[in-house]
Amino acid sequence: MALTNTRNGFGLVAILFHWLVAVLAIGLFVSGLWMTGLGYYDPWYNRAPDLHRAFGVVLFILLGLRLVWRLVNPVPRPEPGTHRWERLLAVTVQWGMYLLLFAIIVAGYLLSTVDGRSIDVFGLFQVPSVYRAGDGFEDLAGDVHYWLAMVLAGLVGLHTLGALKHHFIDRNRTLVRIFRPVRRREPRQ
Repeated sequence: MALTNTRNGFGLVAILFHWLVAVLAIGLFVSGLWMTGLGYYDPWYNRAPDLHRAFGVVLFILLGLRLVWRLVNPVPRPEPGTHRWERLLAVTVQWGMYLLLFAIIVAGYLLSTVDGRSIDVFGLFQVPSVYRAGDGFEDLAGDVHYWLAMVLAGLVGLHTLGALKHHFIDRNRTLVRIFRPVRRREPRQ
């Protein structure tokens, strides 16, 4: 099993990054929606946002590592028969998801540190606040965080539908490649 990508498939590292980022992003999305319904006296009212912020920092780190890995380890070529418009749409959606994830995390950071408090990451380290904002900024950051997350959810849905189309309609290996690492090492191109 190859660790790096080849011309024909993804290596184990790229697959692990893909699924770790996906699970964390989906978990943060679901927990974010859930938190908006918590009442002041709910036992999770303070704990859930702390966990959400800590996992957001973990996602930021993983996303950065994933981007570095992607830049030094190119993606496999598209499956035969994939149309040019499909490749363009796939690349646009993928880079759009990267940009949105970073923007959502930055908005979440701004929202969480507007009062000057740092973000505690599971007691391991703190991400300090770098500013104190005036009135209304917290609401703005919260709205941006929420709406960017909604747009990201739409892109994730489009990404998922594209993968399912390739698997069930086109009957190619596009979806299978992100689950199963390539078996043998081929020259990278």
